[in-house]
Amino acid sequence: MARGKTRKAYVCSECGSESGKWQGQCPDCKAWNTIREINLGPATSPSIEAANRSGFAGAQSGVQLLSDVSVEDAPRFTSGSSELDRVLGGGFVPGSAVLIGGHPGAGKSTILLQTLAHVAQTMPALYVSGEESMQQIANRAKRLGLPTDQLKMLAETSAEKIVAIAEAEKPGIIVIDSIQVTFMNGIDSAPGGVAQVRESAAFLTRFAKQTGTVLLIVGHVTKDNSLAGPMTLSHIIDTQLMLGTTDDSRFRIMRATKNRFGQVNELGIFAMTEKGLKEVKNPSAIFLTRADEAVSGSVINVLWEGTRPLLVEIQALVVESQLGNPRRVTVGMDQNRLAMLLAILTRHGGIFTSDQDVFLNVVGGVRITETSADLASLLAIVSSLRDTPLPQDLVAFGEVGLAGEIRPVASGQERIIEAAKHGFRRAIVPMANRPRKPIEGIEIIGVNKLSDALDAI
Repeated sequence: MARGKTRKAYVCSECGSESGKWQGQCPDCKAWNTIREINLGPATSPSIEAANRSGFAGAQSGVQLLSDVSVEDAPRFTSGSSELDRVLGGGFVPGSAVLIGGHPGAGKSTILLQTLAHVAQTMPALYVSGEESMQQIANRAKRLGLPTDQLKMLAETSAEKIVAIAEAEKPGIIVIDSIQVTFMNGIDSAPGGVAQVRESAAFLTRFAKQTGTVLLIVGHVTKDNSLAGPMTLSHIIDTQLMLGTTDDSRFRIMRATKNRFGQVNELGIFAMTEKGLKEVKNPSAIFLTRADEAVSGSVINVLWEGTRPLLVEIQALVVESQLGNPRRVTVGMDQNRLAMLLAILTRHGGIFTSDQDVFLNVVGGVRITETSADLASLLAIVSSLRDTPLPQDLVAFGEVGLAGEIRPVASGQERIIEAAKHGFRRAIVPMANRPRKPIEGIEIIGVNKLSDALDAI
């Protein structure tokens, strides 16, 4: 086949972002002298040539009317873990590409080995390892007590060879561990480079979609917890899951940051045990371990993670500042939002913290990205400032506006019901989230303004 001109790209060695031309400073990470020119190989992509040789390219090509396309739901199948199924949106979709990222030791290989050992009992499964030997994986499976009589293994890093073997074995699900060590011939780049990661992922994903195979790809992350490699990797795959640890490393939190077949930001909680990752049926319980006696600066907030409520404790510590510029420190929450909430508290609550250091912490390593924690954060700050404990059976949620109004949040009634299930007897919520009918076992206090919430405590 005739080959065109050699393609080149300018890639940052720090963050992996691509530029159209050489620059002294990376436009994304702002690092200096990190842009490098790399050769992407011939203009005709080797992945396309390899796909043509393998016979699966163009298997479904052709123009169709949109009205003729079947809209039936894809027949999902379970992974064997209810928490993983939840994050995926209900299970695996045939022909989908799923990327699982996380720090070393987070449990990526462990949970995938557990999943494939379960799925292999009902359909052909293939685990491709490019980082560990067969003996290492066998020892792990034995330690975890997994069934291994049906699971097929392959030690290979060549994407072309992996596809050739997969075409012969015809697995229903395949794991690539990991994409950073996978390479394709004809690419002028080392494994793990931008060109190799992009071409290998595109080639494997194309194979998965044309053959209806579920593709699970393991991806590494950088020191700032972002996915290593080119940003195009996130666009190629269908679902991106990030597996992280909590502060005490006992639990693992899996979050869907992209999902074409389910809810984005869905959360799954796992516990790391000697027998591998075990799903946590009641994740709220692990974040509600509190002192027996009520202490100041502690309030329970009800988050909404994906499709379910999650109860977390928000702690605040307000102390007199010894510096001319008081500190504003947050763990698990946006620091700029804390500064805004303190300004609202001063203007509309009449409580001044300009001479106080304010520390805010979300217990359990959970990071809050929604606005429903505004009201609970302010109540915790006032409790610490006044050194007055709030009742332990109290929960609060709601968004606080700049005018001091308490704005409603989504799924308010479901949050209240979840709090009542865990034994909470009082709830301070936005007036618009107050249910029309009372909920058994819990007193609901609806508030319209911040001053109303302060009066309620």
